[in-house]
Amino acid sequence: MVSKGPFRADQVGSLLRPAALRAMRARHARGEATDAELAAAEDAAIIDVIARQEGVGLKGITDGEFRRENWSLDFFAQMQGTSVVEMALAPRAHGAAQPISNVLKVARIDGTLDATDHPMIGHIRFVAAHAGQSAKLTIPCPTMIVSASRDWRQAVDGAVYGDLDALFAGLGAAYVQFVRQVHAAGCRYLQLDDVNMAYLCDPDMRAGIAARGDDPDDLLGRWIALLNGVLAARPADMTMTTHICRGNFKFSWFAQGGYEPIAERLLGELDYDGFFLEYDSARAGGFEPLRFLPRGRKRVVLGLMTTKTGALEERDAIRRRIEQASAFAPLDQLCLSPQCGFASHEDGNLLSEQEQWDKLAQVVDLAGEVWSDA
Repeated sequence: MVSKGPFRADQVGSLLRPAALRAMRARHARGEATDAELAAAEDAAIIDVIARQEGVGLKGITDGEFRRENWSLDFFAQMQGTSVVEMALAPRAHGAAQPISNVLKVARIDGTLDATDHPMIGHIRFVAAHAGQSAKLTIPCPTMIVSASRDWRQAVDGAVYGDLDALFAGLGAAYVQFVRQVHAAGCRYLQLDDVNMAYLCDPDMRAGIAARGDDPDDLLGRWIALLNGVLAARPADMTMTTHICRGNFKFSWFAQGGYEPIAERLLGELDYDGFFLEYDSARAGGFEPLRFLPRGRKRVVLGLMTTKTGALEERDAIRRRIEQASAFAPLDQLCLSPQCGFASHEDGNLLSEQEQWDKLAQVVDLAGEVWSDA
């Protein structure tokens, strides 16, 4: 049996917030509930969702991101050296039933970055204290604070970090600090969620990056160096993975294009233990890029089941897809999960909680059929 993540049956991390918790968060936002009342409601909901995850057979257990509004902004906004501003992003979301504004709240770097005593250290400590399985924490990867969808210069005070080298040195140091602190808090499974890598798979986005004066391939090399510096700091008993996503909010998406432009360097040079790769739609391309997965410890977690809708996938279709992927990478180095979380934002995707749990249970069941060590 696989005893260390990524597991044969795994998940990206975020889960639909229960209605009672959403109501409490709304009351707190209106000033009708205290911080202590909100924290108590979050604690209770997280204890329950830990039990639900373990009940369906998952081994990588998260808090569902129940203490967050947004998968990435909450992390960056709580780092020292940042402030929250509104900024127009270059790409607009595609696929949504209604138009979604491209003006979002983002973190701007206006001071020296530091992750000392970050609140999410306490978040994972709580999960580790209540989970019988591996406590998993999901955070945005460091490059997401200067998303490839906009000019990084807009997000950084040049008087603090004058160029990318200085910025990435500061980011790397803060993340190394965070990795060590969450390990001490009981985290043995840390995932860095990464939309930027998917942007480098999209021809239109690559063209936009070049048009503003940056080289997409040079950025890729810089990102790899930054990330590998963070990965080198992980203790021997900590698993670190990444999740690469093209957008996941109420059926909307931002990027498209297969992994071919980045696959060789992504899989070959980046020292992650696992790569959660989105494969639930044709926008992600085929499995051919998996041929670059080095033989050994690294694993690819195939995101074959969608979190965007509640309909269960055909079991035989998923098994065939796993078989197709194994033509390019060893089956022993593959795992299964949904393509993304169920609630990158507290509003959540367009499916019910029961549909969410049915999907996760099916992931576990299918993995048990495919891999003897699931």
